[in-house]
Amino acid sequence: MDINLKKRRIGSWCILGGLLLFFLGMLWAWGVGVYNDSEQYIAMHIHREPLYPLFLAFFRSVAGDGYLIVVAAAQNILTAVGIWVLSEYIREHYGLHFWEEMIVVLLQIVPHLMTRYVSALHIFLENSVMSEALCIPLFQFFLYFLLRMLFEHRRRDSVYSLMFAFLLSMTRGQMMTTILVWMVVMFVRNAVQMLSSGKTAGRSWRLVYPVIAVILVFGLRSLTVHVYNYAVTGYFMGNTYGQVNTLTNVIYACDREDGSVFEDGSLEREFFERFYEEADALGANYKYGGNTFRERAEHLEAYHDLLKFQVLESDLSVYYFGLGKVDYYQQSRMSDEMAGRMLKKLLPACFGQWLYDYILLCTYGFIRSVAVVHPLINWVALLFYVGAAGLALWQTKRLGKSDAACAMGIAILFIVANVCATSLTIMCLSRYMIYGFSFFYTAGFLLIREWLRDDMGMWMFRKKRG
Repeated sequence: MDINLKKRRIGSWCILGGLLLFFLGMLWAWGVGVYNDSEQYIAMHIHREPLYPLFLAFFRSVAGDGYLIVVAAAQNILTAVGIWVLSEYIREHYGLHFWEEMIVVLLQIVPHLMTRYVSALHIFLENSVMSEALCIPLFQFFLYFLLRMLFEHRRRDSVYSLMFAFLLSMTRGQMMTTILVWMVVMFVRNAVQMLSSGKTAGRSWRLVYPVIAVILVFGLRSLTVHVYNYAVTGYFMGNTYGQVNTLTNVIYACDREDGSVFEDGSLEREFFERFYEEADALGANYKYGGNTFRERAEHLEAYHDLLKFQVLESDLSVYYFGLGKVDYYQQSRMSDEMAGRMLKKLLPACFGQWLYDYILLCTYGFIRSVAVVHPLINWVALLFYVGAAGLALWQTKRLGKSDAACAMGIAILFIVANVCATSLTIMCLSRYMIYGFSFFYTAGFLLIREWLRDDMGMWMFRKKRG
């Protein structure tokens, strides 16, 4: 066996061993975390996507009463393996030295430390009974196959990456964005291949089939959720309260006169007036948000859950349960349908204020995707985005083709999709934005490395010969 190959294998196994030691060590140090949302996953709640509750149910059936520690161990092991697999592929494709691969590994560990020591909840996600703990390793495998799809041009990698995007969407609704990212990457890849080969005649189907595949996957997702909920609840229905989440930020953006869009005496008008009065009494309205951009963004984030749970969800529940012979699942469905009807009429009336608030949420989402919100850091985050995009464009123009720029394009594309989708329904907390953090900086490292190696010829970045 070649001595260099043997060293690489030993280094690879050492990285995997170190990752397993770190993640399982964090489990030993901090134990399993059970939080407010955990019970909904355990109880297979109608608000939650199916995959994580099924993941918990599997270990519950295997391990019995002590299954949560087994779940947490499995989550930590999956994450360690996901980091290892992605890092090994990046090392192989980009020709990294061992110390460069270690940088990639450390960049993927940083978000876990941030949520534990910097974020408001102070949780180590892989120890927690939360769907994010499963989403993180699934996202790593998604990126692995997406990069292989882009660079290796093998059909099976496109299938596997779309499969992991589907699994992600079945774990958290916000991760449906990975399906759209897959579509855009596949479309761009096919278009570039067609243009570079000069063979476009009769090949337009290659631009169409990613769209068809995504439509089919979204249809499969909807059917799977309906079948799962039928098996668990007896009702053939999708997850509920998505519309209630969206209506929350719309109610926050409303003025009292916006209720005129509903007919006098209608149930929608009655709900609006009740929502507005209670929100106003709590100060959960944009009027109380302050004058500066920062004050208004932080006020909206602080009052979103209060407005949703204490006002909208509470009032809708009281009304529909008051009808008699209505169980929880019927109430959830009817509440969601009412919220949807109100949205259609109310959003156009307050669109300007809602859009301003939406931009506030997106801004904080973009910051949290690459940093933490702080007056001294916010502008640095903006410079990071500008610098990353500028360097990616420069390298592409200079070299004609830059795999590092492709990685950065994927990183920015996902961050934009994740932030914009999440801001539609809720605020962009750090644990919702964690997915793009490490890959953004990994792509940035690859870009800087490529620029230094090819433009400045620095010896430390040159590939080893032989």
